[in-house]
Amino acid sequence: MGPWTYTPPKGALAVVHEDRDLIVIDKPSGLLSVPGRGDALADCALSRLRAGGWPTAGEVHRLDLDTSGLIAFSLRGKAQRALIAAFRERRVVKRYLARVAGDPAQDAGVIELPLSRAADEPRSFVDPAHGRPSRTRWAVLQRSKAGALLELWPETGRSHQLRVHLLALGHPILGDRFYAPPEVAAAAPRLLLHAAALELPHPWSGAPLRLERPAPF
Repeated sequence: MGPWTYTPPKGALAVVHEDRDLIVIDKPSGLLSVPGRGDALADCALSRLRAGGWPTAGEVHRLDLDTSGLIAFSLRGKAQRALIAAFRERRVVKRYLARVAGDPAQDAGVIELPLSRAADEPRSFVDPAHGRPSRTRWAVLQRSKAGALLELWPETGRSHQLRVHLLALGHPILGDRFYAPPEVAAAAPRLLLHAAALELPHPWSGAPLRLERPAPF
């Protein structure tokens, strides 16, 4: 993998839902969820929200830089605490879509492989001895010569979980510059992974809030 420069996409954020407690956007691939290290990485979804009319926006969860799709931000302190607790207690259901290399032999399955973070770079790896428990449910939505389209339901929220789990399954995600073999990474101009649906308890009412956004691929 060659040198990389952060060049976030331009344009206004697509707001999917907004009320007094939270705002949900459809984050484009290539945009950080929250600020990275150093001033050069200050442009992100959170900073754009704060500059664009939501100065109280607060972090609740994250999507990888290369992943597109639904991400929620709080707009009040009490809502932020409630939403963070909901994610921590696994009361949030997340559904992703991914186009992967190859054709899975099964129609559906579960991947349970412990994951650890590398000490010297922003990567994760399967670590049976010391990794944190990680679980992903998956199902084939479509099969084609371009690669199978999978639905994914991560039941834990480890860093790069879906990317590493699918690599271990033998079906890396197309366009994955971190983990996929060179020919798979070059098969798409971006990581073909999208957070397509999000269901969470509303921080004020507790009622389920269900949101969906189609994948751009």
